[in-house]
This record gives sequence, C-alpha cells and structure tokens, in this order.
Amino acid sequence: MQILTLPEREQIAYSLRLKRGIREIARLLRRDHTVIIRELKRNRLADDTYDPHRAQKRADLRAQRTNTRKLETDWRLHDWVERQLKAGWSPERIAGRSTHHPPKMLQGATISHEQLYAYIYAGEGRWEGWYHLLHRKHRRRHRRYGRKPQNTRIPERISIHDRPAVVSERGRVGDWESDEVQFVRQRERLSVQYERKTMLIRFHRVRNKTASENERAIAETLNRLPVHLRRSVTFDNGTENVCHVRIRDVFGVDTYFCDPYAAWQKGGVENVIGLIRRYLPRQTELATVSDADLRQIQEQINNLPRKKLNYQTPNEAWGGALNS
Repeated sequence: MQILTLPEREQIAYSLRLKRGIREIARLLRRDHTVIIRELKRNRLADDTYDPHRAQKRADLRAQRTNTRKLETDWRLHDWVERQLKAGWSPERIAGRSTHHPPKMLQGATISHEQLYAYIYAGEGRWEGWYHLLHRKHRRRHRRYGRKPQNTRIPERISIHDRPAVVSERGRVGDWESDEVQFVRQRERLSVQYERKTMLIRFHRVRNKTASENERAIAETLNRLPVHLRRSVTFDNGTENVCHVRIRDVFGVDTYFCDPYAAWQKGGVENVIGLIRRYLPRQTELATVSDADLRQIQEQINNLPRKKLNYQTPNEAWGGALNS
C-alpha cells in the first residue's frame, strides 16, 4: 500500500480547492489515481471537506496499531465489499457469497460478517460512514427486537402451535407468511407475503388497514401461484387478518396465527420488512412511489443471496421449485 506524506496531503487539499480532478492530482503527485481516491474515501469529513492535518493524524494512529484488519490491507476486497453494501447486501450475505461463490477478482480472499461489522463499527469503516449502508443505519450495533402486534379476537383462529411440523421446519414450498408495512401519517400501506422455504416475497399496495383491502392483496398473490404452491398462510393478530376465513375457503389454504405479542414467530416476513425499509423508510410518501418502482424493489430483494439458501437468491430457489 502506498503511504502518503503530510506535504502530499496538503497538496491534495490545495488542488481540491482549485477544483482539480482526481487524475490531475495524481499526475501532480506522481501517484496512481486509486491512491488519491482511497485517501479521500478514508479521510473526507462529514461535510465532504478534506483536512490534510486530520488525515495525517488518522494515518499516524493507524501506523501505531500492531493489528490490522483485512479490509485495511486488501483493497480489492475492500472495494468489492463496498459495492455490495451499496447494492443493498447485508454483511452476512457478503460474507457468505465471498466464501461459497467468490468472485474471481478477489483471488480467494474472503471475509466473515463479524470481521465486516468490526471494520464498520471499530475500524476505518467509522470514518467512511459505512453504517449508513446497513439496513438499519445504526451508529452502534443493537440487539433486534420484534414488533408487538395488536391482540385481536380472530374468528376460527388456529394457533401456530397446531401448525404441522413440515411447515415449521420449512420442509416444503408453498407455506407463506403475511404482514403489512406502515408509513408515518398515511392510511396507504403495503401488504407483504413471504414464502418460507424459498424466501420469495410478493407485496401489493393497499389503501388502508381494512380486512377487505388485505384480502384483495393476498388474493392477488395467491391467484398467480400454482395450486401446489399455496398450502398455508401464517398471520399475526392484527385486525386486517380477520379476512383469513375467506382466504382459507376460496383458495383452500390452511391459516395459522402467532401468539399475541409474538410476531417474531413469523420472523421471515418480519426480516423482509426490515429489507423493505431500506428502500422505503417510514417517512416515505407511498403515494409518490410508482407501481413500477415497487416491482423493482421487490425484485431487488428477491435477487439478494440468502444464507439459508446456501447463498442462492430467492428467485433462483423459486425457479427450482417451479421446475421440480
């Protein structure tokens, strides 16, 4: 790795004030342009300015450390990881892909998700602001807690504890979970369906939190499925799910319900909602998001490699189920 000196950093700062480009600065310093790119990526401040003396201080502190992290020495791996984070991949997906399906450009280099989290929260990733690229965007690592659903009286409700073992163990394709994504001060929301074995998702816009609207959205998902791939749906205890009787009778699916205040029992769809939040935060004005944009978000999520699928994507796993 090429180490810059303080005079060189001062020259970079002066050139930036003169609006010189990266390659022009590199030619002046007789350095490769990638050295300048990485220097700015590491040491730009939050307001996008560059202070050569602060950059030098950070470099001196790094030089004093006896332990170095993989992403601080392997720039091929560093840049690949950054691209995947920007594409919406989680650290677990990045780690799994680098281990099970490594790109040729990495030349065998791999990284674990804990190494990546350590880089983001305790290493150089702090200065690069990589936590902004994570789904939750937390400045520090937090434990994750499930959301608490409303305890509603559901007619003909069957408990999740009476669900067959093949459903709980993800032993077949065609068992779904359903939930809704809410937005701040809006009646409009998304109804989300998640297939437990292939991890495929489908979601549809609903006008409000009524059972009829939720029924319409779930029916739109189920109508497009072969009969053998619609076996059951698991719900929480929200008022919008009293429609389950009609869903059950019209489509011939079994319906099950989580315990009160235990939405984590359908953790697959809860996790997917976290992914959707990356694209559609709570403050999003859903009315301004087109149906085409929603479909694009859906497919971006369906094309993320998943650990439970041995780092296949849900679309790949679903394609295999359709062809089997």
